[in-house]
Amino acid sequence: MILARTGAVFYILWGILHIIAAYDEFILGSNLPPDLVHGKINQGAWDLLFIALTSILIAIFYNWKNNLFGYWINLVLVSIADIGFIIFVMLPGYVPFFPAILGPVFWILAVIFSSMAIRLKSN
Repeated sequence: MILARTGAVFYILWGILHIIAAYDEFILGSNLPPDLVHGKINQGAWDLLFIALTSILIAIFYNWKNNLFGYWINLVLVSIADIGFIIFVMLPGYVPFFPAILGPVFWILAVIFSSMAIRLKSN
């Protein structure tokens, strides 16, 4: 269970980090003129907030108990979110490498620990 719970903690940390990022994105959007870009930035903040909240809830109620359903939901959800961030924000260099690397590090650690836990459970 320690592997599953460690994975869950990393998903929770990922979620908390992204709640903060969603707030920062909302502030960024709020400082733009009221146009389509303003609306899309704020929509992105809204989406990120609810992805983060969902990943935290899945981690607490499913990953913590090493549940296979929760494993797959958070694996897919967080992977999609972070791969998009890496491709569209990090790689072009729109943000400094640190602290931007924290999200992907939490994601990879969550996947590693959760995967080891699920693998041990199935054996």
